[in-house]
Amino acid sequence: MKRFFAFVIACMMILSAGAEEYLPKRYPLNENGEAVIDDVVFYNEGADIGLNRVFYEIFVGSFSDSNGDGVGDLRGIINRMDYLNDGNPASGTSLGVEGVWLTPIFASPSYHKYDVTDFFRVDPAFGTMEDLKELIDLCHERDVKIILDLPINHTSTENKWFINFVNSHLLNNPANAYYDFYSWKTVDAEAPAGRHFARWQNGKVMYEGNFSDQMPEPDFDNPMVREAFLDVALYYIDLGIDGFRFDAAKYIYMGDNQKCVEFWDWYIGALKKVKPDLYTVAEVWDGDGVIDQYIPVTNCFNFTTSQVSGLIAETAKAGNVNRFTAYMDGYLDRIERLNDNAMSVLFVSNHDMDRAAGYLTAASGHMKMAANLYLLSPGSPFIYYGEEIALRGSRGGANTDANRRLKMLWGDGDTVQNPEGMTYEDKKQTPYSVKDLYSMSDGMYNYYKRLLMIRKANPEIAAGEYTALTLENTKAGGFIAELNGQKVAVFHNTSSSRAEIDLSAVTDIEFTAIAAFIGMGQAQLNGSILILDPQTSAVVR
Repeated sequence: MKRFFAFVIACMMILSAGAEEYLPKRYPLNENGEAVIDDVVFYNEGADIGLNRVFYEIFVGSFSDSNGDGVGDLRGIINRMDYLNDGNPASGTSLGVEGVWLTPIFASPSYHKYDVTDFFRVDPAFGTMEDLKELIDLCHERDVKIILDLPINHTSTENKWFINFVNSHLLNNPANAYYDFYSWKTVDAEAPAGRHFARWQNGKVMYEGNFSDQMPEPDFDNPMVREAFLDVALYYIDLGIDGFRFDAAKYIYMGDNQKCVEFWDWYIGALKKVKPDLYTVAEVWDGDGVIDQYIPVTNCFNFTTSQVSGLIAETAKAGNVNRFTAYMDGYLDRIERLNDNAMSVLFVSNHDMDRAAGYLTAASGHMKMAANLYLLSPGSPFIYYGEEIALRGSRGGANTDANRRLKMLWGDGDTVQNPEGMTYEDKKQTPYSVKDLYSMSDGMYNYYKRLLMIRKANPEIAAGEYTALTLENTKAGGFIAELNGQKVAVFHNTSSSRAEIDLSAVTDIEFTAIAAFIGMGQAQLNGSILILDPQTSAVVR
C-alpha cells in the first residue's frame, strides 16, 4: 500500500506546464500554538545509527539569554532544550536535533571566546560549571550528544600560561617550566615562511601569533604543552562531554600537515583510550586533497560542499543532482578507505561564513532544497543555529565576523543581543521570529522540523551503505541506502520542471511505496514511475 505524506508549501509556484495547483497542509496546533507534525511513519525502528546524527551549532553568546544581561548563556540553552529536542522523536513538537556543538565556553576576554584565558573555567558571562553539568545531563536524558569547541592552537595573551612564559623570558630563566610553552624566536632571527611572530613591549623574543597578536600559539613539540591540553580534554570528558570540535586543526604546525596529523593521531588516540566512543570533528578549512590527510585520525567538515560556491548551494539552485550524488558516492568510498569509521560531515555555513539564507533565500525554494540535499544524506550533518528560521548575516563592507553571529530571533521577549562589532542592518534581517514560525506550516522552522523527522524515520539515510543512481536525460537524481537489509531510495528534483523517473531503469530493487516527500510540490509513485514536482524530494521504500 502506497503511503503519501504531504508537506506542501503555501503559495507554492508549480513551474511545470499544466501542473495541478495544490493547497498547503495545515498541521494541528498544540496548547503552545506550535504546529504538530504527526503523520510521519517510523520505519526500521531500533536501527543503530551510531554517531551519524544531526548536530546543531550554537554560538553561545548569541543564542538565548537567561538573565537579562544581553549575552546568551548556558542557562539559556537549557531553557531552550524543548525547542531543540523534547526527548520524543515522534512528537513533532521540537526541532529534533540529535547533537549540539557549543562554540567555546571557556573564560576569555572576547565575545567569541576563541582566545582562552582559562580552559578549566566557564566564562562568567555564560554561566557556571554547574550549568554546564546540568546541560550535559539534560542532553543525555534526551539522547542528545554534546560536544565542545576546543581551540587549542592558540590562547589569549591573558592566559596564565602566557604570562608565565613572558615572565620567564623577562627574567632570562630557561629553567622555568613555561620558558618554551609557546612557539618563539629571537628578534633578530628570520621568521619561517608564511608564519607571523609578534613582540610584546620591550621584549627580546617574538612569539608566534598567526591568527592575531592577541592569540599566541603554544609549542606542541613541548611535552608539557601536549600534556596540558590533554588534561583539558580529559577534564571535560570526565564531566560527561561526548566529544570535541577541533578549531584550526591544520595550524598546530602551520604549513606542515604531516606533523599536524601526527599530533592529532597522538592526541585523539590518547583521549579514546579513556573514551572509546569519543566524537571528534576537525576544522581543516581546505580542499579535499588536504582534508583527506586528516581523515585517518578524525572526522572532518566537508568544505567542498559548503558556502555560496559549494556543491550543496550549486545543486540547490536548479543544479544537476546527479553531480552531487556522484560526488558523495566517491567521497564516501574514499574516506571509508582512509578510515573504516569515517563519517561524512556536511554543512552549508557556520560562524565563520556568511549565512546561507542570504544567497539561497527561502522565497526561491533554494534554501529548502539545500536542506533536503545535505540533511537527507548520510553521516553527521551540522545545522548552524538560526538556519531553520532563515536567519541572515554577512561580513559586508565592515568585514566583521560579528555579522555572521547575530542574535537568534525568538520573538518571545528573549533579551539576547547582537555581538559587539555588529554592523548588519535590521532591515536586511528575516522578518520572522521563531514565535512567528511556530504555527506556519509553510515556514522554514516547520520545514526543518519535518525534514529531521523524515530522516529519523528512515535510519538507512543516516547510516546505510550509499549507492548513487545515475539518471539519464534529467537533472533529478538520487541514491539508495541500505541498513540491516532494509533499503530506501532518496530522490531530489531541484529544477523548475516536473521530473518522471522510471525506477526500473535505474535499479533492480522494487520500490513500492513513498515513505515521505518534502519540498515545493508533491510526489507520486505510479508503478515504477516516480513523479517529482519541481523543487521536491522523496523517500521511497
